[in-house]
Amino acid sequence: MKYKAVIFDLDGTLLDTLDDLTDSVNRLLASHGCPKRTKNEVRFFVGNGIYKLVERALPSDTDVQTVDKCYKEFTQIYKLNMMNKTKPYNGITDLISLLKSKGLKLSVVTNKADFAAKELCKSLFGDSFDLVIGSAPERENKPSADGVNYILNTLNLNKSDVIYVGDSRVDALTAENAGVDFTAVLWGFRDIDDFKEFGVINFANNVKELENVILNA
Repeated sequence: MKYKAVIFDLDGTLLDTLDDLTDSVNRLLASHGCPKRTKNEVRFFVGNGIYKLVERALPSDTDVQTVDKCYKEFTQIYKLNMMNKTKPYNGITDLISLLKSKGLKLSVVTNKADFAAKELCKSLFGDSFDLVIGSAPERENKPSADGVNYILNTLNLNKSDVIYVGDSRVDALTAENAGVDFTAVLWGFRDIDDFKEFGVINFANNVKELENVILNA
């Protein structure tokens, strides 16, 4: 096999988290007398971390102090509600088990809060991942290569050993900045139009196609 390791994005790639994110956003907005957001709106608010999600969900004229306050409130709301409806996409659990059985190292790099990323991965995938890297003060969020580079260094991997898998342009930029191969999945929060600015990108329409890309590249 060409690859020794796979680094996954989380939301929209491994896990369908959109219902819990939308419900949590709307709990926050309702508590401040703001209009609710649709699931489709929230779909396009995610990808750059919780703070940006809250900032985008609030009315556009919201001042910074209020955004800061709402960010802290949302973190607590989501912490209590992030496992209500969240689940792996169909076929993902079997794929993770297969890749582990083939001896690949598996990791997650996400802009989701570090506590949430680690808790969700542990709860839904057990000990399948060698490392789970979420948003934390000591690293820049994606599309910075910080998270990917941390995994490369910690697991003693070369860039050529790794494929990065994600569902958005943020993920494509992350892989580009890190200098690793990339495949976009099309079952997540974005669609193929999100990648127009990039050159040739491998796409996986379903988990079986992703498996083929990883194991038979």
